[in-house]
Amino acid sequence: MTIAWNAFTPWHAALGGVCIGIAAAMFVLLNGRIAGISGILGGLLRPVRRDIAWRVAFVAGLVGSPFVHALFAVLPAPRIDAGYAALVAAGLLVGAGTRYGSGCTSGHGVCGLSRLSPRSLAATAAFMGAGFATVYVARHLLGA
Repeated sequence: MTIAWNAFTPWHAALGGVCIGIAAAMFVLLNGRIAGISGILGGLLRPVRRDIAWRVAFVAGLVGSPFVHALFAVLPAPRIDAGYAALVAAGLLVGAGTRYGSGCTSGHGVCGLSRLSPRSLAATAAFMGAGFATVYVARHLLGA
C-alpha cells in the first residue's frame, strides 16, 4: 500500500471534522435533535406536519452543497470502481443496516459517540469492523 502524499490533506480533513462537529452540536442545541441523516431522511417518508420544513432544508443543504462548492472551486471527477448492481446492493445493505442498527454513521459515529452513548459505541465498532473486514476480503482475498 502506498500513500499519495500529494493528495494527503490532513488540515482539510481536520477542518471538515471541526465543521461537522460544530454543525452537529448546533443542531442538537438549537433544534433538540440528533443530526442523523437516516433519521432525518426517514422522517420525510412518514411526515409529521411541523417536522417537514427543517427536514427538507437539511436534505436540500446536503444535496445542494456540492453545487455551491462548484461555484468557487473545481470539483474532482468522481471515480467509481463498481457496477450498478454492486451500487444498488451496497445501498440496500446500508439501508437495512441503518434500520437494524437504529441509526447511521452520522447519528451513531458523530452524535452518539460525542454523547458517550454505549449503544452508539457498539454500533460504530460494528460498522467500522464490518468495513475493515469488507475491504480486507475484497482487496486481499478476492483481489478486486
